[in-house]
Formats: sequence, C-alpha cells, structure tokens
Amino acid sequence: MNRFALPVIGLVAAGLWLLQASLFTVEQTERVLVVQFGEVVRPIDEPGLYMKVPLIQSVISFDNRLLSVELPGEEVILGDQRRLIVDSFTVFRISNPLRFYQAIGPVPDGIRGRLNSIVTASLRRVLGRNTLLDVLSADRERIMAGIKELVNVEMRDFGVAIEDVRIRRADLPAENTQAILSRMQSERQRVAAQLRAEGAEGAAKLKAEADRERTVLLADAKAAAEKIRGDGEAEATRIFAKAFGQDTEFFTIWRTLQGYREVFDTGNARLVLTPDNDYLRFLHAPPVPAER
Repeated sequence: MNRFALPVIGLVAAGLWLLQASLFTVEQTERVLVVQFGEVVRPIDEPGLYMKVPLIQSVISFDNRLLSVELPGEEVILGDQRRLIVDSFTVFRISNPLRFYQAIGPVPDGIRGRLNSIVTASLRRVLGRNTLLDVLSADRERIMAGIKELVNVEMRDFGVAIEDVRIRRADLPAENTQAILSRMQSERQRVAAQLRAEGAEGAAKLKAEADRERTVLLADAKAAAEKIRGDGEAEATRIFAKAFGQDTEFFTIWRTLQGYREVFDTGNARLVLTPDNDYLRFLHAPPVPAER
C-alpha cells in the first residue's frame, strides 16, 4: 500500500466525521436551540437541514406539538364552603423555546412540576369564588376559561402557552356524600309534600264547586218540577171544574166510584159506617143513567 494512502484515508474519514458532526436536521414537530458553552447562539423555528460548529456547539430540541399533564385529585373548598375532589388535566405547548430554556433548562419534562403547582393554585382561587351548583351547571365553561387565563398569565414567563384546562372529574368527599344525598332526599320529599297539598287543595276546590253547581241544578230542577206540577194540578182542577159544570150528576158518580177503587182496591180497608150512609148508596143500588 502506498505510504500516502493512510493519511489520505484518515483525512477523508475526519472530513466525513466533521461533516456529520456539523449537520443536523430539524423536524416538522420540533423547534431547536443551538447552544455554545451553555449560551444560546441561534434559535431555529423552521424545519430543514442546518449546520453547527462541531465539538463547540450542541443542539437542544423541544417538541412543538401539544403536550398534556394530568393533575391528581385535589380537595378544593368552594365558595359555598362545600368540599370537592377535583381531577383535572392541562394541555400546553412550548411557545418560546429560548425563554423555556432560560427558565427551566434543557429538559422539557422539568416544567410539569411547576405547571402542576400553578394549575392547583389557579383551581383553588377560581373555584373558591363559585358554588357547587356553578361547577355542575353550564357555568362550568366560564370557570374553565377563568382557570385557563390565570394559568396562561403565570406560565407566560416560562415560554409555555396553555391551550386548555379541563376538570375531568369532580366528586364529593366520601364523608359528605351521604349528607348531601340525605339533604337532596329531604328536599325532594318537601317538594312532593307541597305538591300533594296543592293537589288536595285543588281537588277540594273542584269538589266544592261541583257540589255548589249540583245544589243549584237540583234547586232549579225542583223549582221547575214544582212549577210544572202546579200548572198540571191547576189544569186538572180547571178540567174537573169544567166537567163538573157540564154534568153534575155524572161527575158525582164518577168521583164516588173513584173513591171506591182507591179505598177497596187493596182488600184490607175497613170502614165503620152505618148501612144507610150516603157514601155506600151505589153499593146497594147501581146508578141509573138519566134519560136524555
């Protein structure tokens, strides 16, 4: 082998190593800081192929995608002095890698502990101004927006942008659950008793109104019946009077025979009369028609 071959190979290998050590790639999902002796000399936000000084400069990459951190259950005192166990999660993004590096350092996971403490403090502050009913109603969106705004203000100096803060679960402490359930049951029973009382009152009013209308209808019907009966009796009297005037003897016989039927129809009637009583005359001798 030529004595110049080894140095040439060494130079080529060194050149390739220097070229490889000088080149680095920035992906679509990351942002990069070029650091020299601990100082940031160049932030890179766009993807592509870049160069750095080998051995002197190093590259620190940060994930540009949405990241999340879960907050374990924390007991929070609400504005109405009720206790609530809140389990939340936060979605964030590293918006300023340079500020993040200066505040936290080169390890992205270093922000999680600080973020947890800030989210916890913001949850306590905002929820402490709201009641349990607010948390469980449509006002929950407003509450979440307030928490997100507070956390964003606190995390801005760390180069972090908060995209969302959500309460995943809100439970009552175990010792308060039974008391709340008992109170809710008592309230439902009170409402049910009030509805029953209002129903009974309405039923009594309807019954009284119906009884009044029934009494009025019966009175009107009785008055009408008495009037019709009176008119009928008057008409009957008029007819009897007219008939009596036309043939007095016939009318006397007819009324006497009607009296016999009414008295002797049952077969149990008893009369104490003398045989020659005028009332019994037609039983001794039937009436004879008058000659016309």
